[in-house]
Amino acid sequence: MITEPNWLRWAKQLAALAQNGLTFSDNPYDIERYEHLREIAAEMMAEGFDLDRKSFLDLFAREEGYATPKVDVRGAAFRDGKILLVREALDGGWTLPGGWADPCQSPSEAVVREIFEESGFEARVRKLAAVYDRSRHPHLPAIPFHIYKLFFLCEITGGVAAESHETTGVAFFAENEIPHNLSISRTLPFQIARMFDHLRHPALPTDCD
Repeated sequence: MITEPNWLRWAKQLAALAQNGLTFSDNPYDIERYEHLREIAAEMMAEGFDLDRKSFLDLFAREEGYATPKVDVRGAAFRDGKILLVREALDGGWTLPGGWADPCQSPSEAVVREIFEESGFEARVRKLAAVYDRSRHPHLPAIPFHIYKLFFLCEITGGVAAESHETTGVAFFAENEIPHNLSISRTLPFQIARMFDHLRHPALPTDCD
């Protein structure tokens, strides 16, 4: 079930069509049409987000090649049955540590890096617990990209709690202690609950949309 508004879904589809067309077209008339299509997508997003149209045109112009979803990795790292959460500096909400996957790193390498950078803890990946399509879950606010969210079950192997320029808190929480002020742009309550399910039942298959 798609939870994001139709205007955003349509705008993202138009932007992707325009990007793919500009990548593969040599015909100047087609290029002109795809550029116009990109302008329409930018206008739709500017209207929906109540932001300047040029900001979205600049955003689209930085995207090159065939349009694909972006990848966000999240680490559900446990110690003594409690889950590691970090408090985001940007919105003050708690979340599973994570962020964008980087080129030339495997997804598991990326999530281990993110856990260390945001919390100070070293971790080892045990399994891929879930692959979620962000647009199919009630994350807020809406954003102009299509995103796949990869959740990994991890165990702490070393390190000490350390805040970073991205985080203002690092702590472990039992399942009945999860903070109410989550950073729901990044992590939803049911996703954390599902990670506890995977901890209790290691043989559970990977969740996917």
